[in-house]
Amino acid sequence: MIVFVHGVPETAAIWDEIRAKIARPSVAVALPGFACSRPAGFGGTKDDYVLWLVAEIDRVAAGERVDLVGHDWGAQLTYRVATAYGDRLRSWVADVGNSVHPDFVWHDFARVMQTPGEGEELMAAYLATSATDRVAVFESMGVPSDCARRMAEAADEQMAASMLGLYRSAVPNPYADWGPLSPTMSPGLIIDPVDDAFSEERLVREVATILGARFERFEGAGHFWAYQASDKAAALLEKFWSSLDNR
Repeated sequence: MIVFVHGVPETAAIWDEIRAKIARPSVAVALPGFACSRPAGFGGTKDDYVLWLVAEIDRVAAGERVDLVGHDWGAQLTYRVATAYGDRLRSWVADVGNSVHPDFVWHDFARVMQTPGEGEELMAAYLATSATDRVAVFESMGVPSDCARRMAEAADEQMAASMLGLYRSAVPNPYADWGPLSPTMSPGLIIDPVDDAFSEERLVREVATILGARFERFEGAGHFWAYQASDKAAALLEKFWSSLDNR
């Protein structure tokens, strides 16, 4: 079973096109608060999301090990599961590998989100903008128009609060709580889209080396590669999984 995990400000729909192009059984889980409700008492920190993801893996796996694929914040959760709960996995794939490097510095948007008051103002301003303006923002980042509209329409106060909780639980960076890193129990693949403004290849390569993972430069796509290049992404994932089938 393949388990896909999305990032922010996204929903599980980001995986629809890729899932339609692979023959293997898969599920795209929806992070609590992102176009779905949050469980009663859910804390909303990065560690709360990790424990939730581990429980989801256990629920869908039926005793089998899964192939975990994460993007953006879903990638950060994937790295944590692979390093701390790796017995659940047959393999893992993730992007933004720099996000779990000890030298990782959050981008400007994240730093605003992590600042009390400023983060709330930013999210309020975002929710107050028209769907058309939100679509334009995502389109400027390479997201196809129909996909950008779905992303824009999914935003609500619950998603905004969930994003604030995630970012504020990762100060100064995820490594501060989740390091040091060591090789994972299961094979891993780190995808590095060449046009991803949120990535830094040197740090990504170092993380791949530390984790004992394969590194793959992904040409012709940026941060939202699952939307931008679903054919190529599906082929890359299938090639990776096929290399493990007889192990």
